[in-house]
Amino acid sequence: MYDEQQQPEHGPLAGFTVGVTAARRADELGALLQRRGAAVLHAPALRIVPLADDSELLAATKEIIQRTPDVVVATTAIGFRGWIEAADGWGLGEDLLARLREVEMLARGPKVKGAVRAAGLTEDWSPSSESMAEVLDRLLEEGVDGRRIAVQLHGEPLPGFVEALREGGAEVLGVPVYRWLPPEDIGPVDRLLDATVSRGLDALTFTSAPAAASLLSRAEERGLLPEVISALHHDVLPACVGPVTALPLQAHGVDTVQPARFRLGPLVQLLCQELPGRARSLPIAGHQVEIRGHAVLVDGVLRPVPPAGMSLLRALSRRPGWVVARADLLRALPGAGRDEHAVETAMARLRTALGAPKLIQTVVKRGYRLALDPAADSKYADV
Repeated sequence: MYDEQQQPEHGPLAGFTVGVTAARRADELGALLQRRGAAVLHAPALRIVPLADDSELLAATKEIIQRTPDVVVATTAIGFRGWIEAADGWGLGEDLLARLREVEMLARGPKVKGAVRAAGLTEDWSPSSESMAEVLDRLLEEGVDGRRIAVQLHGEPLPGFVEALREGGAEVLGVPVYRWLPPEDIGPVDRLLDATVSRGLDALTFTSAPAAASLLSRAEERGLLPEVISALHHDVLPACVGPVTALPLQAHGVDTVQPARFRLGPLVQLLCQELPGRARSLPIAGHQVEIRGHAVLVDGVLRPVPPAGMSLLRALSRRPGWVVARADLLRALPGAGRDEHAVETAMARLRTALGAPKLIQTVVKRGYRLALDPAADSKYADV
């Protein structure tokens, strides 16, 4: 389990906090992010129904054994392997494999093809693109009217796939491998939502559409959906492993970033490019200062900063070089009340954390300002 208190090593994501909603392979994603310096807040947005207890999968398996379909579409390697293993556990493994040897077997990509062959079966066709759209095109070109087609599902929506087959006259049987339910402990999800709304996160990652839908559903239950959507629009970067995963977010008008290859590694690499590119970098008092999510790079040295200090620094950086009144800084401090002394206390801690007190100047009776280098004054004069 990951949390925001972890102190990662310096790397391209140092100073940034990334939320992870995955239930499966969360440890792998979290380790990849931490290795590059990120602090990780993990909250599985759903849980997987154990295969052995899944009555819907058992019913679909029995139906395939009793009425052999014409075509079986295998969509994911882990899902296909899990299905075969579950059938073995129910004592139906040999019967299922016997039926699958009789059908036209389509495998969505190389990994799925490997799982099919590992089960002692042979696929009839697999698209090089790993695209379900290409699988659909092939089926429609062959003609599906009157054919019985079983589609191994994996908790992911297949937009338009099943509908197009049915419109073409096919009888479609869904094989629901790995169905999703809300998590038993909703506390971590609520903390993740709170961190999103308060901008305590710099990015929020999604590796499945059900996780995205589940998180948004919980936000709606708590009356936080507009605030969460606003945060994802403006301050918290939503990063999805692929276009299907992004669909629930897109339905709310949220644009996401996605890697060219729909894998965890490229997803992390994308964050390594995007987050540092969004950080504010300023020449201040002879130093190069880069303001990140919960830390600051001063001449390339990572300086962790308390949340109150980061709030002050962001307020000062909105108009670098300009004086910001104490009253305005007080409003930027969460939960500070009306005591301007809180600004002085937080400012002292901020200067200590930065390790270079002259970065921030006190302007007597007026407030504070970033000591922007003179050569940069004209550049930021109209900011």
